[in-house]
Amino acid sequence: MNKKIHRKQANIDSKVVEDFGKEWEAFNQEAFIGESLESAFNQYFCIFPMEKLNTNSVGFDMGCGSGRWAKLIAPKVKQLNCIDPSNLALEQAKKNLSEFPNCKFECASVSDNTLETNSQDFGYCLGVLHHIPNTLEGLKCCAEKMKKGAPFLLYMYYRFDNKPIWFKFIWKLSDIFRRVISKLPFPIKLFVCFVIAVFIYYPLSRFSLLLEKLKINVSNIPLSDHRNKTFYVLKTDALDRFGTRLEKRFTKNEIREMMAKAGFKDISFSNGTPFWVAIGTKS
Repeated sequence: MNKKIHRKQANIDSKVVEDFGKEWEAFNQEAFIGESLESAFNQYFCIFPMEKLNTNSVGFDMGCGSGRWAKLIAPKVKQLNCIDPSNLALEQAKKNLSEFPNCKFECASVSDNTLETNSQDFGYCLGVLHHIPNTLEGLKCCAEKMKKGAPFLLYMYYRFDNKPIWFKFIWKLSDIFRRVISKLPFPIKLFVCFVIAVFIYYPLSRFSLLLEKLKINVSNIPLSDHRNKTFYVLKTDALDRFGTRLEKRFTKNEIREMMAKAGFKDISFSNGTPFWVAIGTKS
């Protein structure tokens, strides 16, 4: 019989949680549907073994936010545990997932939720663990919840280990602005990030789209991954990028090592954007 582990101290930054709650309230992803959602979903889940999911599967969406990925996982499984430390985010998730009674919601962090140990048939955590104080501990907590052999999908920001030096320089320059913008009051931050979406994200992404139509390789052009994405996604991602106070980045090897230390094996990575998306199984 599975036993609940003792609840640990929340592995969160309270200001980051507050900011993300406001972000999902501002961009609740109700408009993120259809082909746009499916295309984004496939970028992450293309390496996930969907054949392992069935109507008996119970798993988790760790840091579910507005529940956008859960929309496409919930119909495939018996129960999806949607966990997020922000009440504001969970309220949006509950609205977006109201048609799925098999979604269960808990306001908790990766470390202090009430999932039982060795209880989950699958799990995923996308774009979350690079925003918490102790990333490795967060990975270990995910592993603790999972059954042996259960698949786990992870996405964490890359440290440009597959990009040229000039690309890294552009990021370092942008990060100076992030450190300032992220500390602004939310209404001002929201406006500034909207301006960034209009004058930086949109032009650069559409320039990449134009170059791609001319048969030019755009893989090293900043924001080229956004070339086919809607302006709604651009607005969300600009706020996500420049509005977050705590941001960590990792190389592929660092992610592989952390996953192994946390208790995962058979670790592999997606070859496509966004970088890095990894899949592993509980040892």
